[in-house]
Amino acid sequence: MISRVAGRRDAAFGFIMATILLDMLAMAIVLPVLPKLVLGLVSGNVVLTAHVFGFFGAAWAAMQFVTAPVLGALSDRFGRRPVILFSCLGQAVDFAVMALAPDVAWLFVGRILSGASSANIAAANAYIADVTPAQRRAAAFGVSGVAAALGFVLGPALGGILGGISLRLPFWFAAGLALANFLYGLVALPESLSRRARTRLSWRGLNPLSALGFFRRPRIAAPASVYALGTLALQAVPSVLVLYVQDRYGWLPLEIGLTLAAAGVGFALVGGLLVGPVVHRFGEVRALAMGLAGGAIGFLIFGFARHSMVFWLGVPVFSLWGLAMPAVQGVMAHRVSDAEQGRLQGLLASLTGLTALIGPLLFTSVYANCLGPGGVATVWTAGLPLVVASLLLVASVGPALRLRGGSAG
Repeated sequence: MISRVAGRRDAAFGFIMATILLDMLAMAIVLPVLPKLVLGLVSGNVVLTAHVFGFFGAAWAAMQFVTAPVLGALSDRFGRRPVILFSCLGQAVDFAVMALAPDVAWLFVGRILSGASSANIAAANAYIADVTPAQRRAAAFGVSGVAAALGFVLGPALGGILGGISLRLPFWFAAGLALANFLYGLVALPESLSRRARTRLSWRGLNPLSALGFFRRPRIAAPASVYALGTLALQAVPSVLVLYVQDRYGWLPLEIGLTLAAAGVGFALVGGLLVGPVVHRFGEVRALAMGLAGGAIGFLIFGFARHSMVFWLGVPVFSLWGLAMPAVQGVMAHRVSDAEQGRLQGLLASLTGLTALIGPLLFTSVYANCLGPGGVATVWTAGLPLVVASLLLVASVGPALRLRGGSAG
């Protein structure tokens, strides 16, 4: 009997990990092919493609920002299982809509649905907390982080390989995965939240801006500013990097996907192997400085690279940025009490959502205005959006210099 219960719990945990992986896959698998698909739907207009691509990214992020607290609150009221399963089915539907989209308007509808259905991370993490003993929750959330990273690594590579066959194939592949996950969840996913533990819907819990009040604390403002500028700079990667390498170097979806996958592997290696030893040896603030320097220099190499080989040399340098975010999160964790760690994570989620909303519009607008006559990207100014991202990281050095460790207070 015990082994049967344990087996069912393991199957449910595996389903949740697959769901988190698919959430990241939903964003990453289409990145290598979406620019070419949009380009074909707007009759080859490169400048219009840049604007549309940025608008799509902002809309996806806006739906994430708005929908995540709603799905989390609904899971508190009605249980985790129906919310998670409904969102998985929604992912299958929206990918099918995008695969069949005859024009940009229908592609936009699919992207909106994708952003909403992929916002189930709040319910998925709540499920993990429900079924995992308190002393093991950190390890469980660590596994979920690996699942998310795996989705980011596999997504661009799969999108590039499948996109080399057909620009629509990555969407059909993602739809099939989401549908298979939904069917598996119907069998393997029990409800984790008892009826006695369910709560009424809270309007405050539905408000994605409520956590931003945390930003006003003097001891949090500086590291949170570093985090916000860093996450904003990171938006240059999904917003313009794929457009830039496609337009400037003539890369195909396979080359774009493998390059993004290589960057994801680099971040994973730095985060998994280097963060601990570097922080132990040099401290969080110095590790943060190293990471910011690596990211800033990497963006400069990308922006000024005249040839593909030089661009690829920037990937390992850029990967050092993986030191920065864990370090600044460590600084912030020391500056609040244990009872406020959840509110702190709410602040970081809000900042990530806001920068994901602003970033695509910012970087694609800069890119569209820096192209040469007729939308030519071979001019040196085409890389200026990546230089802007570098300057954002340089700007974060100001608040980073004010960091002096510290504990809760």
